[in-house]
Amino acid sequence: MGEIARTVAVQDESREEAHERANRRWAEILQETRVAQTGVQILFGFLLSVAFTPGFDDLGAFDTTVYVATVILGAAATGILIAPVSLHRLLTGQRLKDDLVRTAGRLMVTGLVLLALTISGTVLLILHVVLPNLLAEILAGGILLWFALCWYALPMWLKKRSARHQRASA
Repeated sequence: MGEIARTVAVQDESREEAHERANRRWAEILQETRVAQTGVQILFGFLLSVAFTPGFDDLGAFDTTVYVATVILGAAATGILIAPVSLHRLLTGQRLKDDLVRTAGRLMVTGLVLLALTISGTVLLILHVVLPNLLAEILAGGILLWFALCWYALPMWLKKRSARHQRASA
């Protein structure tokens, strides 16, 4: 059944006109952007508030460095994940949909890398306060590895598997 559904999906996509495909892909990117923006904005807000907590002045040099790097990464992630909205607003009606889709897709991938680094930095900062240094660093590294597996390795593996299935059925 999975093979039949995959074949039907490929046939449906090939019948889809180029402008319809670009519109569909653009709508998908904007929806994905909404999800990612919410997460990064909540995390960034948390990070900004940390500097105003009573214990912040007691952080050592390592924790302060991790905090600053994480805030910078969070700001960069916020900016790049909001960028597709700006592209859409400023370039709508310019007949650039294919370019917008391609560019927004790249921005989203880069934004997800920055978001993964921001989350891992936040985990490191928090765990470094409550756990021994090495354990905190190992766990934060594990979180970063988890994101790499879930967000990048798994999609790449599925893409390669799909390409093998398509070649085999052709």
